[in-house]
Amino acid sequence: MEIPYKIYLEESELPKQWYNVRADMPNKPAPLMNPGTHETATLDELSAVFCRELAEQELDDTNRFIDIPEEIQSFYRMYRPAPLVRAYCLEKALDTPAKIYYKFEGNNTSGSHKLNSAIAQAYYAKKQGLKGVTTETGAGQWGTALSMACAYFDLDCRVYMVKVSYEQKPFRREVMRTYGANVTPSPSDTTNVGRKILAEFPGTTGSLGCAISEAVEAAVSTEGYRYVLGSVLNQVLLHQSVIGLETMAACDKYDIKPDVIIGCAGGGSNLGGLIAPFMGRKLRGEADYQFIAVEPASCPTLTRGKFAYDFCDTGKVCPLAKMYTLGSGFIPSPNHAGGLRYHGMSSTVSQLYHDGLMEARSCEQTSVFQAAEQFARIEGILPAPESSHAIRVALDEAMRCKETGEEKTILFGLTGTGYFDMVAYQKYNDGEMSDYIPTDEDIAASLAKLPEV
Repeated sequence: MEIPYKIYLEESELPKQWYNVRADMPNKPAPLMNPGTHETATLDELSAVFCRELAEQELDDTNRFIDIPEEIQSFYRMYRPAPLVRAYCLEKALDTPAKIYYKFEGNNTSGSHKLNSAIAQAYYAKKQGLKGVTTETGAGQWGTALSMACAYFDLDCRVYMVKVSYEQKPFRREVMRTYGANVTPSPSDTTNVGRKILAEFPGTTGSLGCAISEAVEAAVSTEGYRYVLGSVLNQVLLHQSVIGLETMAACDKYDIKPDVIIGCAGGGSNLGGLIAPFMGRKLRGEADYQFIAVEPASCPTLTRGKFAYDFCDTGKVCPLAKMYTLGSGFIPSPNHAGGLRYHGMSSTVSQLYHDGLMEARSCEQTSVFQAAEQFARIEGILPAPESSHAIRVALDEAMRCKETGEEKTILFGLTGTGYFDMVAYQKYNDGEMSDYIPTDEDIAASLAKLPEV
């Protein structure tokens, strides 16, 4: 069967249920833990921070499929299905026997996959009768997506944006404001935890861990508000499974059998969403795949972190999660992949990695931007710095096939566009971009402060 350049599903073929990979995992992710009592966090405790129904999804390890409400399905149809693209031009340019596909999630105003979970979380907040929500954002894709979703449901949206991204990406900030969000650079002096972090780390450029702390404090101290998160949590990976479900349906429709599936990894949302149904088949013994998580060398959570209980935030106000972590106090260098600058990793992704079901690689940002520009010139899409980590390893795998003569099928997630990341591209083009890799001593000092559990 001849494979089209772009494969789109029909509307009738779009997923009507999310897939919960935890139901098929023999070793379930460890539960969230109350940091004060070191007991498993209860539904009531989580419901004080998250919407009640989202807290229930967070704890659900048994239901394989969860219905997508019709109102969310209707919103999805505004920008879904997303195309599965055969990278014919890239294959030709590389002169590789490999077949290369990418799932492109940038065809919406937010410019990324983040809208898949933002609309779900906003829906449940509105359904609960809340006034608004608070959140953090790194590079700004999540904050943009959530501001769009909140505008759709007439909810107030308060965003704490990592300071370095707030300064590097002013236009992303303005898109959020255009959709009605209030955007604050983090750490800030508007919260107790923000002031504490500024006192301990004066002049800090911030981190996702800092921004999460501020957003949680703002939510729990404001009546009628809850906190929502763009990655890491089980509920987010559940919503993002639409990526993998669509991809699998398109592959099955054209008898495409991926050998290698690659995704960039920060907190784990797009990676977890892309691989989820494929991983389910692997767990059930129905098929086998090689899964590769790609992270920045400046924030090497999987490749150099420790599998342990840790705080999800720098201010230590969130529950403890068992995950691969660099320590909640680890503040990465201000690299340009803002969405990947998180000290921890999804508990679900962490457990799959710990069980040897997937592998991880880290890449330096100059190498990542070299791959980004090569891809842009050949395939015509300017990729986000985060997505470009997956591109880097996809190119490496394709060239390995050229050396060995293997005819592998490579699939990667192109999570979004890089049109708000031009400062980063300018730094690369001007030769001003550097690679910072934390030393073993840096990481050891941070890990030494892990909570005793």
